[in-house]
Amino acid sequence: MLPRGLDPPTAPAIASAGASISDLPRPGNPMKPSTLLMLLALTATGPVAAATAGKSSPGPGAASALPKVVVYKDPSCGCCGNWVEHMRKHGFAVEVHDSADMTAVKRSLGVPAGKASCHTARVGGLVVEGHVPATDVIRLLAKPDGAVGLTAPGMPLGSPGMEMPDGRSQPYVVERIDRDGSTSPFARH
Repeated sequence: MLPRGLDPPTAPAIASAGASISDLPRPGNPMKPSTLLMLLALTATGPVAAATAGKSSPGPGAASALPKVVVYKDPSCGCCGNWVEHMRKHGFAVEVHDSADMTAVKRSLGVPAGKASCHTARVGGLVVEGHVPATDVIRLLAKPDGAVGLTAPGMPLGSPGMEMPDGRSQPYVVERIDRDGSTSPFARH
């Protein structure tokens, strides 16, 4: 499924990007990160960009196609490590820094008051606070429109890194952070 607000690409556009309709997600066949990148590029800028985006799938050299994720986390936080693995599985190279003073990190990176979670990251000049899905990060990187980042306030059950063994989850909203520190809904999960 495409992120909210994006129109699906046409079959000719998909074919021009070197893919086929069978590459699209359907029940029992989840979307590969390379397909997601291709679809995001098609919806944002057309088939030419999609042909390039499709080449940035996870694999040898793929991490260099996406910006590095620099994560700041408390040394004892396990769910932060799970989110790091989520980002790596989606093709990001990740650098992790343990910090005993996460409040200072969040303040220095501009995380709005009341919108914090357990870890904070920098990705391609954007701040990413908490358990934001990689697909939302990729979508914002493709078209930032003046945003300074994303936040998934709190620690929503079922979000990346907060998966529950019994499959429980709760609905949550990823919020866009604007330059003035205000936030607005970006994606609903």
